Amino acid sequence: MLEEAEEIGSRVRRARLRLGMPQADLALALGKSQGWVSKMESGRIELDRVGLLNQVAAELHVHPNDLIGRPYNSSPDENQWQVAASSILRELRRYDLAPVFDGTPRLTGQLWQETTRLHRLRDAAANVAIMQVLPDLLRETRALAEVSTGHEREEAFAIYAVCCKFAHTAGHALGHPELIAMACERAAWSARLSGDSVMPAVADWMRVWDMWATADWSDAIALSDRAIQSVQEQYDQGDPLAVRAWGSLQLRAAVSAARAGHSAEAEDRIQHAQSAAARLGAGPPIYDRHSLTFSPGNVQIHAISVALEMHQQRKALAINRRTSRSLVATLPNSRQGHHHMDLARAWLWDGNRDKAVKELETAERIAPQLIRNHPIARSTLRSIVYAERAATREKLRRMSDRFHLDG
Repeated sequence: MLEEAEEIGSRVRRARLRLGMPQADLALALGKSQGWVSKMESGRIELDRVGLLNQVAAELHVHPNDLIGRPYNSSPDENQWQVAASSILRELRRYDLAPVFDGTPRLTGQLWQETTRLHRLRDAAANVAIMQVLPDLLRETRALAEVSTGHEREEAFAIYAVCCKFAHTAGHALGHPELIAMACERAAWSARLSGDSVMPAVADWMRVWDMWATADWSDAIALSDRAIQSVQEQYDQGDPLAVRAWGSLQLRAAVSAARAGHSAEAEDRIQHAQSAAARLGAGPPIYDRHSLTFSPGNVQIHAISVALEMHQQRKALAINRRTSRSLVATLPNSRQGHHHMDLARAWLWDGNRDKAVKELETAERIAPQLIRNHPIARSTLRSIVYAERAATREKLRRMSDRFHLDG
């Protein structure tokens, strides 16, 4: 695992040299010292924030996955998801051709029921299983849109858009840039045909996520605001679907602002999201047809993530102490896994490796597939392992001195 940090650093160095860029220039662009870049390229400093990883990749004009080596090398069984991903891509590429579907597609009422299965898999962070379900569902939904009219056709396109969103989420979790990009494009296309006035804002919510990969923080905020404005009237009227989309977009904007270093705006966006969550009321989060997990608990764990993006681990831990355990417990495993991964990072930065390990173990137990494939979880674990080895070496050196082993 420690070799992985060195490999990441080597990839950064190769990408920099391909551009003929001196270390000093990369350091200036990142707001770091040349010594920091040198240590990062030698694997002694981790890219331990998504925003930082994305910023480095953007300055080197590569995809973040090119630096961290995703998808990660796994066993043949664990790599079977890529077969399903190829089938999904095939369906998305032929989106405007006559569907190849034998038999009569089910009506939208039944197909919406199929998406509830995807919700359960998403909540469990079972992204491989999501990949395996999607090819047939995309094919059938597109076939229904082809043969139906009116509201039934619009609903078929709404289901297609939601399926694209599930593909997008799974693609991000497993590290498949081509699937991510195409799923986002097709979601926007089908959202416009869906007759659902909120669905285009959901597609923009997906696009904001993709803009992070290229560190386009300002564009991400601008797109969030445009999408927020598109559902503002329905939000003001209290439409629950619009409230969830509006609040989710504020969280996207909060993370974007934090990564841009705009702390005041990030705080303001979190407060807006808290207001939206309050309009939904307390209790378990409701997973609507748009598959947006938005609740008071989700806002709180985003507040922690935002603090960490600004490298304010003590603030993150303070927010966590104020956060009701019951709020976190109502969240799906996918969100809880992210939360405990964030706490592991906060404790590590605060100098408490024991608590960091405990939180990382909790995250893995709750959402193993998600955490084992997450670059920040891997970075956190590498940092803990390296620190433990360094501490052990120091203890042994001192003991060796006392024993006069070198004498």
